[in-house]
Amino acid sequence: MALFQELDLATFRGGQITGIEPGSVAAAIGLHAGDELLAVNDQPVQDIIDVQFYAADEELALTIRREGEILHFTAEREYHQALGLEFSHPTFDTDIRRCNNLCEFCFVLQMAPKFRRTLYIKDDDYRYSFLFGHYVTLTNLSEHDWQRIRQMRLSPLYVSVHVTDLEERRRYLRNHAAPDIMSQLRQLATWGIEVHTQLVITPGVNDGRTLTKSIHDLASLYPTVQSISVVPVGLTRQHKYGMRPHTKEEATATLSYVESLQADFLARFGIRFVYPTDEWYLVTGREVPPLVAYDGYELHENGLGMVRHFLDDWTAVQQEIGNYQLSIDNFQLITLVTGTLFAETLRQTAVTFAQLTGVSVSVLPVVNERLGATITVAGLLMAEDVLKQLETAGYGDLVVLPRVMFDHPDRISLDDLSPQDVANRLQRPVALADTLGDVWDALIGESAVLFWPV
Repeated sequence: MALFQELDLATFRGGQITGIEPGSVAAAIGLHAGDELLAVNDQPVQDIIDVQFYAADEELALTIRREGEILHFTAEREYHQALGLEFSHPTFDTDIRRCNNLCEFCFVLQMAPKFRRTLYIKDDDYRYSFLFGHYVTLTNLSEHDWQRIRQMRLSPLYVSVHVTDLEERRRYLRNHAAPDIMSQLRQLATWGIEVHTQLVITPGVNDGRTLTKSIHDLASLYPTVQSISVVPVGLTRQHKYGMRPHTKEEATATLSYVESLQADFLARFGIRFVYPTDEWYLVTGREVPPLVAYDGYELHENGLGMVRHFLDDWTAVQQEIGNYQLSIDNFQLITLVTGTLFAETLRQTAVTFAQLTGVSVSVLPVVNERLGATITVAGLLMAEDVLKQLETAGYGDLVVLPRVMFDHPDRISLDDLSPQDVANRLQRPVALADTLGDVWDALIGESAVLFWPV
């Protein structure tokens, strides 16, 4: 890795600092929001991973660009003392690493037209995998990337495998140059790097015998491979390649098969190792497993264990409601909005919620008109679809929307509307919620995400 003195400062992009944590090293030495961090201990930084790695020392030398001038700062830090820098973006050298595959099930390739530009970016950046748990394919790594993974021990990584057989995986990814994923995972094993994997299953493509082989291949690499999430394919109305979603019968068969493997893995590894995501249970009407069945893993990125979290939270909230003297002045009728997949689970819990609180509750499952009715999850709902279907069905004194609809740094939906926009259009207060505990907070005036119309 090049030293700082060897860089061309005219073209080198460091990290744009947007905030300084009070009481931190950065605050003590006088760094400012608007500064650009170029190097730490004479090492150029290209992302926040570099900053974390090189700033782990107790003696620090920081190189900053401030209004075109290069400044040097030195500091000493306690072992657990934070550097205290916030950046405009996690990666400095480039926006995000792009995917070089053309998977027929790729959600980006299935997006409807006329959304914001960022929704058409196929990201596949190993740095986001380490930092945020994003799943990546490992098909676009340079030798420099592999050396960084090794040197900095970027573990765990989250890897989209889909198929372990080399030629079948190349066909599935539509990338004839995709490297052998099993060889890549073995290499990571020699470095002590752990991975969580996922298999997105398409009926007639990588299910059946292919699924069986992929699971057993990955199990042969335990404990490097820590887990396998089995995910059903998601297809929008814009899908062009002839794939289809699972039928209920196919989903039942896949779910039963994956669950049948867990007892053997539990005996061999002490964990269940292979985990069906929540959608399998909701589609088939089967009860989601208890929390213990997830072996302590937090794999919510691809929809694993979120329903169980909702149900367990509801169990705790019921006791809280029972101990509270409720006096509701503003809200006598609540409308809970969700996607069609989760609607039945929400209805069942909403009945008890209404009984305990004395507030009338209705559940509105919104059909995803823009992406297609086969897209059933709440996180991909469009605000315009929500507004249209609320206006048709009617709505209460308070409308509760899934928080995940607005899971964007600017808190906007996929079609660029904010919760405040929705409240203004409805002329009703709008609350965001992940759980019924969040709905309860809105009722008793403790919600931090309640938007009144203006």
